Amino acid sequence: MARKKRPEEHENHERWLVSYADFITLLFAFFVVMYALSSINEGKYRILSESLNAAFRNTPSGQIIVVTDGAMAQPIPTPVVRPPVAPDEAKKRQRERMRNMANLIIEALAPLVKQGKVRVLETSRGVTIEINDSILFAPGLANLEPLSINALQAVAQVLVDSNFPITIEGHTDNIPINTPQFPSNWELSAVRATTVLRLFADTGVNPDRLTAIGYGEQRPVESNATPEGRARNRRVSILIDSSVPELPTELLTDRPVTSQ
Repeated sequence: MARKKRPEEHENHERWLVSYADFITLLFAFFVVMYALSSINEGKYRILSESLNAAFRNTPSGQIIVVTDGAMAQPIPTPVVRPPVAPDEAKKRQRERMRNMANLIIEALAPLVKQGKVRVLETSRGVTIEINDSILFAPGLANLEPLSINALQAVAQVLVDSNFPITIEGHTDNIPINTPQFPSNWELSAVRATTVLRLFADTGVNPDRLTAIGYGEQRPVESNATPEGRARNRRVSILIDSSVPELPTELLTDRPVTSQ
């Protein structure tokens, strides 16, 4: 018997529809993404437009416009921030406080100011009180004279309630000294400054604000060629500093540390 012939398989001419459908799907997804991006940009554009309009109309910017999905939401009020005090204004107020303090010190030491034993000076750093050492110490010694203790305590009482840094400087003339206690004018001036510092601390001034320095004969205010000039150079200066010390900042270096 003859075999039956199988029916011929016709080629599928519609397979291109599958690729076309995939392309349409990708194209649809592309336009969806582009639409989403355009909505975000529109929202940003609206925010920029509102800000520019408010700026050119000189209207206060006290609101924030929130945009979500291209739609304008309710404005949210922003808190009012007060501007800080201008540096010049702060310095002016501080300078007034310093002058008021200087006037109180002048009143407390009025007899000594009239005699020329005490001078109150205003400098760029603050207020300086210069006290002649003849009313504070005996020659070559660093113990306070009994009559000077009341005067220094009066100055300390004015400084107790303030927060300004205080530097106490000891100065001498150029006549050398060589005793078992003071081998040179450096030691004499430093101990005298420290003696005044201790009195201030005992009177109630915060020790954190106090610094004592001895300069010896290195910073004269007049010539040491005359007795009057040497007497003027022997002094104790009390500097009330108007500036607040800054916190130190460590300097870093890229150089490697070598062990010794």
